[in-house]
Amino acid sequence: MAPEEIVTIIRSRFPDAVVDSVTGGGRPYVQIAQEHWPEVAVFLRDDPRLALNFLRSISSLDLIADEHLACIYDLVHVPTDRPTELKTKTQEFAVRVVTDRVDPVIPSVAHVWATADWHEREAYDLMGVRFSGHPDLRRILCPEDWEGHPLRKDYEFPLEYHGIPATTEYELTNPHH
Repeated sequence: MAPEEIVTIIRSRFPDAVVDSVTGGGRPYVQIAQEHWPEVAVFLRDDPRLALNFLRSISSLDLIADEHLACIYDLVHVPTDRPTELKTKTQEFAVRVVTDRVDPVIPSVAHVWATADWHEREAYDLMGVRFSGHPDLRRILCPEDWEGHPLRKDYEFPLEYHGIPATTEYELTNPHH
């Protein structure tokens, strides 16, 4: 199904949810308002025309110039019951959800796609996005007492952690300086 068709289907069902869409280029997506995200997610998974039943990844973006953070949800249709489906082109589509950078909160979709559990924890740990309603939101890569979120563009790298010296490969505390 063409990206334009997917956006049309979403817009027809959730006219107030679509903030923006990009259907051209190599990475088409629709931007969904965060308050509508959980119900749109269930629709994307359950509607038989879309059947985006697998969340491949969540990528988080630091949109520092706009004072926002965003999460990109890469969704895929994985055939489940008909061998003939394997011969068709895999359907893929992305959803972008943008949130405030100072108080970043996006509703969790771990109840929709099981893989969201770990992907949301990673975005929380490394970028600081909190996922409301997540069943176990805690750090997944950094220690629990780690300060800050290492993938944010303005992150100041610590000079030490519990007495262990820490520097970047260029001996800087912030590689963006």
